[in-house]
Amino acid sequence: MANYIENAKPDLQKSVDRLDHDLKNIRTGRANPALVEDIRVEAYGSTMELKGVAAVSIPDAKTIQIEPWDKNLAKEIEKAIIAANIGMQPNVAGTVIRLNMPQMTEETRKETVKAVSQKGEQAKISIRNVREQVREQIAKDEKANVISEDEKFRQQENLDKAVKEFNEKIDKLVKDKEEEVMTI
Repeated sequence: MANYIENAKPDLQKSVDRLDHDLKNIRTGRANPALVEDIRVEAYGSTMELKGVAAVSIPDAKTIQIEPWDKNLAKEIEKAIIAANIGMQPNVAGTVIRLNMPQMTEETRKETVKAVSQKGEQAKISIRNVREQVREQIAKDEKANVISEDEKFRQQENLDKAVKEFNEKIDKLVKDKEEEVMTI
């Protein structure tokens, strides 16, 4: 007998992990290294993530400081940050690059909360898609007499419990991020 839920859990977890990663990249008014770590920088003839070519630190709540390990990359990092259009202009002092977080207005906070909700809904859609794939597999196996009708209903019930559990994780991530955004 196939364990449909155990086979689906990695896909369900990927949806939650992807949401978590996406939410870390959303600006909240507080400095966070995740806002810039994944920016692609042209370095040594290829593109690399910023975290692979520089140290990213947070000296205070409103400043992100970037120190390239190779001093010659400061200009490339500056160009990459400008091209990434993250809503902050880099201030270059020698080889140190500083980004000052702009104050979020009430309007930008509401827009950000809306974006967070949309990302949460996208994650729930991907979970629903996984659920439907598993349901189709269960129905197909029942038709092929691989599992009994009772087992089909038992598996569908277990699937619904797992989906509910993952949807609750998504709701918690979204709620926590919305609170973080709305906190001044």
